[in-house]
Amino acid sequence: MKKIRKHILKTIALLAIVFGCSSNSENPQEADQNELNKLKAEIEKLVDSGICSENSDCDFIAFGSKPCGGAWSYLVFNNSINVELLKEKVTVYNNIEAAFNSKWGIISDCMAVTPPNNIECINGKCTAIY
Repeated sequence: MKKIRKHILKTIALLAIVFGCSSNSENPQEADQNELNKLKAEIEKLVDSGICSENSDCDFIAFGSKPCGGAWSYLVFNNSINVELLKEKVTVYNNIEAAFNSKWGIISDCMAVTPPNNIECINGKCTAIY
């Protein structure tokens, strides 16, 4: 647990530094959005790296932070990946997106997004069933 907390703190500190610096060609909101997009791409790459062979290999996690509260979506992943790293990155992403929403006055619908009813392993990929 200490190891995970240490990684989360390092990631938050690094992202705070990155968010604090922006290039002259971008406005600060675009720079913040670009950093969120980079972290999202890392998370999606990690999720896509898993291959399942049966339904029990699959799980899901709430992803993103809507301005009204709650997640934007649910990521479906295979347990063969580094799940602790995924959870760490998703937690950091969700916290940073919540701060981004507050900082820039982002709005959205306030519809609650429901988790998948089931997850199935289809053609080697974990797939959400709604």
